[in-house]
Amino acid sequence: MAMKINQNDVQMPQQEEGEKEEDRSMSRSDRSVQVKRKSSGSGDDSLGSLPKHPRCPLTPSLSPRKRTTSQSKTEPPLLRTNKRTIYTAGRPPWYNVTGTTFKEAFVIGLCGGSASGKTTVANKIIEALDVPWVVLLSMDSFYKVLTKDEQELAAKNEYNFDHPEAFDFELLVTVLRKLKKGKSIKVPVYDFTSHCRRKEWKTVYGANVVIFEGILAFANKELLKLLDMKVFVDTDSDIRLVRRLKRDISDRGRDINGVIKQYNKFVKPSFEQYIEPTVQVADIVVPRGGENFVALDLIVQHVHSQLEKREITVRSALASAHQGQPLPKTLSVLESTPQVRGMHTIIRNKDTNRDEFIFYSKRLMRLLIEHALSFLPLKPVQVETPQGSIYEGKRLSGKRITGVSILRAGETMEQALMHVCKDIRLGKILIQTNHDTGEPEDHDVQEDKIFLLSLLMAEMGVHSVAYAFPKVRIITTAVDKKVNNEFHIIPGIGNFGDRYFGTDTPSDWTESD
Repeated sequence: MAMKINQNDVQMPQQEEGEKEEDRSMSRSDRSVQVKRKSSGSGDDSLGSLPKHPRCPLTPSLSPRKRTTSQSKTEPPLLRTNKRTIYTAGRPPWYNVTGTTFKEAFVIGLCGGSASGKTTVANKIIEALDVPWVVLLSMDSFYKVLTKDEQELAAKNEYNFDHPEAFDFELLVTVLRKLKKGKSIKVPVYDFTSHCRRKEWKTVYGANVVIFEGILAFANKELLKLLDMKVFVDTDSDIRLVRRLKRDISDRGRDINGVIKQYNKFVKPSFEQYIEPTVQVADIVVPRGGENFVALDLIVQHVHSQLEKREITVRSALASAHQGQPLPKTLSVLESTPQVRGMHTIIRNKDTNRDEFIFYSKRLMRLLIEHALSFLPLKPVQVETPQGSIYEGKRLSGKRITGVSILRAGETMEQALMHVCKDIRLGKILIQTNHDTGEPEDHDVQEDKIFLLSLLMAEMGVHSVAYAFPKVRIITTAVDKKVNNEFHIIPGIGNFGDRYFGTDTPSDWTESD
């Protein structure tokens, strides 16, 4: 149960997307999947001898893509499949004992010709992976902003959108590099009808797995360095042409003559010159795209094996860290006066009824928030009293305060915050605990502008926050020294949310707020 007080005037994030062609075509039916291994390497990332992993089965059908704008899946923050829900806003807070991230996201690069089925393959991989946090980033979002003359050419199907010069690789590399590190990023939205970027950019958050797809996904050396797995989707040129005709005519409002003209003049030559040669850098070649379930199974198994190698349990590592070390200087604990200790006695008592628990919790919250406000930056001001005298006072130097409650227990502090901070803006964050692993499953506000308020904390939690975010000020009414094997605070307070809201909790689990 915590609240973040941001001193800046920030906008709250809103959660609201060498062979000849005929030879290749004839041989394609005889192939299910091509696996390409690097000649140099330790073999740690080999795709052979992959273990079986429980996962959602691949489905043989998927709705066709219908869109007129580029799509990097961000909104809404839930991607629903026929089997499960995948969160696309947020990621687990994987920080080690020194405050740096345990691991980067696993990035899969999907390359292939126009209308080869890259997006279909990406969606089927997402559904089959069965991991909670996945982001799909499309190269279509990174077309360069066209000049007036280039827009006129595009309107007449005279502009080559399949040439490397058509893409903003500098922005693309920057965005993918940040996303791989778990940072939130802004992605442009390209309008294929007007051939320009929209003013509104989409916010994309970090994830376990990032799937990056595009016709020239392998055409840039800096991009290749960011890809952990490279998949080339190989689809017959006739099939790609038919798909492109259908898409551009029905979804993008273009005429058949213009589409065929553009295909013959730009799309086909660019594929042969820039796209097809990059198959040499692919780890896996997938013939027939999304219909090749053998290849998709192989990809999913490999990603699972790599994620397992990277897996580190956060809380168990943190529990053994920082033992015997002094508490950080960023921590401020409310003075343990007889009044404060008396209220702690009441709310910690397992026999305290719900009405008294709520009453004395609210009193402590009010004191905690008043204490936290004393750390806000103030500037000297002079005011005139009704008697005509000058009073030397203080006034908040920031623009405004924003409160962000961490659901669900943190929401109980909102009322106390609103009572002492007039017209405060409020937001919410959900950090969900995985009841099987005990791990947290969880934009860019400056750390030194954030106060973290918690009614009660454990020393381990204080150290964890301080090392991950050394500039965040931590404010609480008490710090308990121990956590048990289930990571519950000892002596603790029990499940605060259940005691406050009167809800039931499983007998073998207690929230450790």
